[in-house]
Amino acid sequence: MKIDLHIHTTYSDGMLSPEQIVDTAVDCGLDVIALTDHDNVLSYKVACDYLENKKINLEIIPGVEINTIYKGFEVHILGYFMDEKNSDFIEMLKFQQKARIEQTHQIIKLLAKKQGIKIRFEDIQKLVAPLGSIGRPHIARAITNSGGTVNVMDAYAKFINNNSDVYVERKTVSPHDAVEVISEAGGIPVFAHPIDVDIADDLTCELVSYGLRGIEAYHRKHSPAAVEHFSTLAEKYGLIVTGGSDFHAPSLNHGTILMGKNFVPDWVYDKLIIEKKRIDLA
Repeated sequence: MKIDLHIHTTYSDGMLSPEQIVDTAVDCGLDVIALTDHDNVLSYKVACDYLENKKINLEIIPGVEINTIYKGFEVHILGYFMDEKNSDFIEMLKFQQKARIEQTHQIIKLLAKKQGIKIRFEDIQKLVAPLGSIGRPHIARAITNSGGTVNVMDAYAKFINNNSDVYVERKTVSPHDAVEVISEAGGIPVFAHPIDVDIADDLTCELVSYGLRGIEAYHRKHSPAAVEHFSTLAEKYGLIVTGGSDFHAPSLNHGTILMGKNFVPDWVYDKLIIEKKRIDLA
């Protein structure tokens, strides 16, 4: 079985639509995927409808990736199998979306005032699927499209970082809240790519008491030593291990598709399903 439990679509900062993701997953020989867009779950139904109409043999797990900021670190919490109608879960997504929009409007004003770069909110909004999550990649692309920079990387270097005089940090829920809400919604909260967070070990210990149930040990950023470290950490706290490519777009190098390329063992899927059944019976 070939699985990839961390994939993004045009409903956040991915470059492929849910339908294109399904087709690509099939082409890559994947058996199970999870769509984990930032702060929304809109792509899941689109992908499932396409799957049903095309009669494609692929399992799609409902997922999400909640972006939080904690002690100066970007901490991302994955969630799987949540009840999307849970009121607290819905409110969390609304809060996150509102914060994204407010941040974007503030950056637009500062770009015009301090840099003379004029872009409209609509210029950014059209770069993401309807009602999808606007983020830094979309702002960077809009700046480039307006002629403010020569390319997206230049936009990031000049404007989309904490040291820029036009950048505004987004207000977010805490990782503790994200874990708790996903858990209360019947989902499985997982610490995403913990290699990015210097305080990951201590934070994992904190999050366990809020309902954390997994760690993404298998990730394209993780070396074999990192996989071993976070797998050991998972064992220490009785957590399940998950993994995925964190796919956003084909590689710039010859259009290489990285979806499903990083090794994720079969038993990761099995453990995830067992955990969901345990939650449903609790």
